[in-house]
Amino acid sequence: MFVAYFRTAAFVLLMAAAGIVAVLAKGGVMTAGAAEIIRLPKPATEGEMSLEKTLAERRSVRNYADEALSLRQISQMLWAAQGETDSRGFRTAPSAGALYPLEVFVAAGNVENLSPGIYRYNPETHELAQTSEGDRRKELCRAALNQSAASRAPAVFVFGAVFERVTGKYGKQGIKYAFMEAGHAAQNLCLQAVSLDLASVPMGAFDDKTIQSILNAEKDIRPVYLVPVGKAAK
Repeated sequence: MFVAYFRTAAFVLLMAAAGIVAVLAKGGVMTAGAAEIIRLPKPATEGEMSLEKTLAERRSVRNYADEALSLRQISQMLWAAQGETDSRGFRTAPSAGALYPLEVFVAAGNVENLSPGIYRYNPETHELAQTSEGDRRKELCRAALNQSAASRAPAVFVFGAVFERVTGKYGKQGIKYAFMEAGHAAQNLCLQAVSLDLASVPMGAFDDKTIQSILNAEKDIRPVYLVPVGKAAK
């Protein structure tokens, strides 16, 4: 319990450095100034679809139905991408030296019980912290060279990398390791989406600086991947 408390406190202090202060408990949501910290539903570790079936059915889909995602679905996909699976802090995706350079954000536009905005995932506490208010999907679409999937999907997952976390140990090779890790994490997310009867498409073409601005993230977080997710249009 004390470990969870201090992890939450550390995350709040991190967000305070980005201008988020005065955290107030409010049910499953803690408000922090104009922002929110969302306690996500506990992720499942067993499912109805086999790994083999998710591999067989995964496809890149760019057209989505006008249907909201649930907070539980968002929770499950975040956990699949970067969730902790061990008391030592190990995660669902492998990481060189267990240094974990990735940061995962969600641009929520049509998610039940989640206000439109940009949210940052904390794997240690399985929580989201809002970094920007309002629906930013159209801005993401423009930054992604007008790839319409980014505006059509009810949510877009954004993977960022802090290269310094790995280059300190591995030198320039660490940059390659960070990109590899983003691939591992994104594939986890895409396969989890299939198991939830959802569709996704990984996207790598975008303007880095514009994405950084939309995320309201620190300058050392470099965007490396966008993954829109939603129910496939029929």
